[in-house]
Amino acid sequence: MTRAFAKISFTPDVQTVQTEMGSRAVYRSTELGETEQVMLDSTEQTFIAERDSFYQATVSQTGWPYVQHRGGPMGFLKVLDERTLGYADFSGNRQYLSVGNLRGDDRVSLILMDYPQRRRLKIWGRARVVDARSESALLAKLELPDFRAPVERGILIQVEAYDWNCPKYITPRYSQNEVEALLDQARQPQSAAVARQLSGVLGNGALPLIISGIRQLTPRIRAYEFRHADGEPLPAYRAGAHIRVPIALPDGSITSRAYSLTNAPDDLDCYRIAVLRVDDSEGGSPALHDSWQIGTRLNIDAPDNYFPLHDDKRPAILIAGGIGITPIKAMAEALAARGTDFQLHYSGRTPQQMAFVDDLRRHFPHQCRFYFSQTQNPTRLDLSALLGNLSADSVIYICGPTRLIENVRQTARQLGIADERVQFESFI
Repeated sequence: MTRAFAKISFTPDVQTVQTEMGSRAVYRSTELGETEQVMLDSTEQTFIAERDSFYQATVSQTGWPYVQHRGGPMGFLKVLDERTLGYADFSGNRQYLSVGNLRGDDRVSLILMDYPQRRRLKIWGRARVVDARSESALLAKLELPDFRAPVERGILIQVEAYDWNCPKYITPRYSQNEVEALLDQARQPQSAAVARQLSGVLGNGALPLIISGIRQLTPRIRAYEFRHADGEPLPAYRAGAHIRVPIALPDGSITSRAYSLTNAPDDLDCYRIAVLRVDDSEGGSPALHDSWQIGTRLNIDAPDNYFPLHDDKRPAILIAGGIGITPIKAMAEALAARGTDFQLHYSGRTPQQMAFVDDLRRHFPHQCRFYFSQTQNPTRLDLSALLGNLSADSVIYICGPTRLIENVRQTARQLGIADERVQFESFI
């Protein structure tokens, strides 16, 4: 959540209601400090480019809001730069309500939805009309060459704030193309691994689980939710814990792999893990992705923990690389729940390939920093600067590739930080 969003949205009346309902203290910190320069990064830009519709609100001269659905081919809402959006306004029913409202008040609010993945982006901005006669070159940038609907004008929006909403109460909906793709996948012949899992229960542990939810986090990372097969509470654990799960391989044999629990240990109704698919490895992730379905039953052992989070008030520095975010996310949630200071530093190739980026931004906007190595403007974690400014009692947790872990440990030693203050778990 950005300060720009908070200062636009948290009006005195809103603040009064927040106080009455007990949430004011949570949101007050988001308003402190100078309003930052709002810029759409690659996560927001990609999300916008993948939408084929959005909802737009304008304000009329009577003070009434007017909400309009805008649709077109995927990508018709264009990102012109980090602060500017635009779209071609196609001919419609000729009421011209939105265009007329913009003559008196240039403020707009947009809601962009991704129903299958239950994601929602809200954008505030100031809009102006692009006239076809006087700004033909600019309008040409907004037009879609393969879309034949007549264009009457363009709309240019200067972004002033944005905010990601939580997925709660978003009902998953699918377009015709998405449904057809799912049906095609369902019609494919079942592998031996799928057939084996459908015919019985995998594993021989004492804890019976059933897969109750599956969510595609990135093109290669999938999240799985487990509940007790008999509806009972699950065994407790501490942040940093993992479970070892059985996987049926395509040849019918069984292997097992350990995956970190990604949710804070305050919810014993379900366990959650996230699995990166690595097709050219000897691990079980491709078989897991191909065969696990909602309703798959597993018998496992209770969670184990070789990477436990400390339980006192010492501040923490959390460093994650790639899929190493999985135990680190649980640690961040646990630290936040008990009011312990922490920073989270998360590096990867691009936001689109990194799990939980949007969730972390929403829940920990002031504690998280992100570093992307393969974006247009790459950023890099400066370990010397980070570790050189820690308090003497801070505890450091790292999870990710071996190279990242070794770089952190070597930098810490050079700065005289004791080895016992540096805890790590390797994800190859």
